[in-house]
Amino acid sequence: MPIDATQPYDDENIFAKILRGEIPSTKVYEDEWALAFEDINPQAEIHTLVIPKGCYVSWDDFSANAPDEEIGGFIRAVGHVARAKGLVEPGYRLMANIGAHGGQEVPHLHVHIFGGQPLGPMIMRRG
Repeated sequence: MPIDATQPYDDENIFAKILRGEIPSTKVYEDEWALAFEDINPQAEIHTLVIPKGCYVSWDDFSANAPDEEIGGFIRAVGHVARAKGLVEPGYRLMANIGAHGGQEVPHLHVHIFGGQPLGPMIMRRG
């Protein structure tokens, strides 16, 4: 169910629980800024999630409130995961869903990394 990304951070969301080790995940990368793990319902051959360790509801919240060092660390973590997965060539897709219209379902900023196959058009084309 899509969420309202303007609401306060909910520390009982599934990604907060994964960060605290209360819910297991298949971790692929971790540093002081980010955690990356495999999506439990992959939508492509490679489907990895990267989340910041800070408490941010959405990209808007993160870009407005995170310190520059944290933003840089998170973006570098996303790049590290893409390189480690061998996705730079032939290519990959990054996606962050924000708010109800964007289809965001978890109120913790997360970036999807999709790859390992041709991914087709970004969104369904309008008639």
